Amino acid sequence: MSEPKRVVLDANILLRGVFGTRVRDLLASYQETVAFCTPDICVEEALRYVPAIAQRRKLDPQVSEANLRQLLQACVNIVDRSLYEEFEDRARSRIAMRDADDWPVVATALLIDAPIWTEDQDFFGSGIATWTSNRIELYLRDA
Repeated sequence: MSEPKRVVLDANILLRGVFGTRVRDLLASYQETVAFCTPDICVEEALRYVPAIAQRRKLDPQVSEANLRQLLQACVNIVDRSLYEEFEDRARSRIAMRDADDWPVVATALLIDAPIWTEDQDFFGSGIATWTSNRIELYLRDA
């Protein structure tokens, strides 16, 4: 049996998984055939933004945080910094012109040799395949 297809999720995809339906549906539909991964720093970032987004949408922040944690537990592999940090220099050099703070996502993609699923334009031109939510199913369905 071959290895599952892999994709790295940016923090904005995690947030869309909590506050929207499309990402959540895609994760659920493909979780058996695709390994969805995200660096630990994206989880921390998503957890930081959940309360403010929930309040703006008049949702309970605690319920929204619980939904994020449930989504992570059910569908997403969290990659620890100790695993991707060896790729930091290469990742920073690939993303330095755009947003150097996004290096963990690039480093994780380099580590597991996978594309990035994001809505952030900063990853384009990094030399790593980048998919947005409106096109990701083209990649996922071939798993």
